[in-house]
Amino acid sequence: MGKDKNSSFINEKLVPFFSKLAASRHLVALRDGMAAAVPMIIIGSVFMIIAQFPIKGYQAFMLQTFGKNWATVIQYPTDASFHLMGLVAVFGIAYNLAKSYKVDAFSAAIVSTGAFILTIPMRIDKAGAFWIPLQQLDSSGLFTAILVGLFITDFYVWLVHKKITIKMPESVPPAVSNSFASLIPGGLALVLVWLIRLGVEATPMGSIPNIITFFLSKPLGTLSNTLPGALVAEFVICLLWIFGIHGANVVSGVMMPIWLNAMNQNAAAMKAGHALPNVVTQQFFDNFVHMGGSGATLGLAMMLAFMSKSVEFKTLGKLVAGPAIFNINEPIVFGLPIVMNYRIVIPFIAAPLFNVLSTYVAMSTGMVARTMGVMVPWTTPPIISGFLATGHLSGAVLQLFNIVIDALIYWYFFKALDRDKLKEEAQFAAKNA
Repeated sequence: MGKDKNSSFINEKLVPFFSKLAASRHLVALRDGMAAAVPMIIIGSVFMIIAQFPIKGYQAFMLQTFGKNWATVIQYPTDASFHLMGLVAVFGIAYNLAKSYKVDAFSAAIVSTGAFILTIPMRIDKAGAFWIPLQQLDSSGLFTAILVGLFITDFYVWLVHKKITIKMPESVPPAVSNSFASLIPGGLALVLVWLIRLGVEATPMGSIPNIITFFLSKPLGTLSNTLPGALVAEFVICLLWIFGIHGANVVSGVMMPIWLNAMNQNAAAMKAGHALPNVVTQQFFDNFVHMGGSGATLGLAMMLAFMSKSVEFKTLGKLVAGPAIFNINEPIVFGLPIVMNYRIVIPFIAAPLFNVLSTYVAMSTGMVARTMGVMVPWTTPPIISGFLATGHLSGAVLQLFNIVIDALIYWYFFKALDRDKLKEEAQFAAKNA
């Protein structure tokens, strides 16, 4: 009876609520706007794999051939795609949101893009030229891009609906008329962001992009390379990703010195022939927790590629599986998507937390060899990286075990998403038959 009540509550209350939430104009705009960045992310991922293919001889060749660093040269397209992620997202989100309000979408998107740029502190070189750090336009600035794309567009639309615009005669071409109509709402939107920026700059945070790091740096800095510390750090990484913030970058900025120091201690102990002192190191996360990238999405990517029944997921799987093998998961994070998707939050957090727990227990008890201080490239595919990081076959076996359990954690959620997507495709086909 209790089970029936719970099932009834879920079906009658929770499912309709979340379905309505997912269909809201803001989440639809967020989903469609983020999707605009997916093709460029996939293209950039391919060039990243070519540039950072994890073979020492290949990497040495890339660094020294013809007196040029070819790894950097080949990643030019990666920079041109990954580092525009936030810029594309803010434009796409604002465009789709304004369109849902039946307001000139292009003008609203331009205003929101300008507002996003306004949040970023510009640099000045010796010649006096202004420039914007590219990393502020990529996933590091994605959370700001989402907020600007949603809230500044809402503010812009509200001003338009209040008729706070310049109305041109009907004889004026629409492109010119729309440009003039956006002058007052666009100007007021930029003034609002400018005032917010001035307010933030007057605080110890210094700038809008620093807000997240400012509030997280001290709490994260108190964590050490222990199991509780590793679990908390990984939880924060995943939680930030759910909101579109590159969690690994934020947390690594604080925790990497601790993890690298632990790695160096293991390397020194290995060289001296002593027992390795640390379990939690940089390789602990790079090679045993983040298999497929943050969220441990390798198993999910393989299921999308080989077990999907819906055409959309099957196609997406073929595109994301390759990068996932090399631990690049931006295509799946923004393509599925995982960002702001309540239906995939639980496994996205649970899978890597399981990896932290299983890896720590296995290494601390001696069932699996500890990482020996070798800096294995983060793009090295699992199984290979496990062996290289530990110098022992047990490392590869542990990775395989973690991948299988990760896939099982994602299984129910993947099947539910695939089933619903299949229904959508069937309804679309029937409607257009």
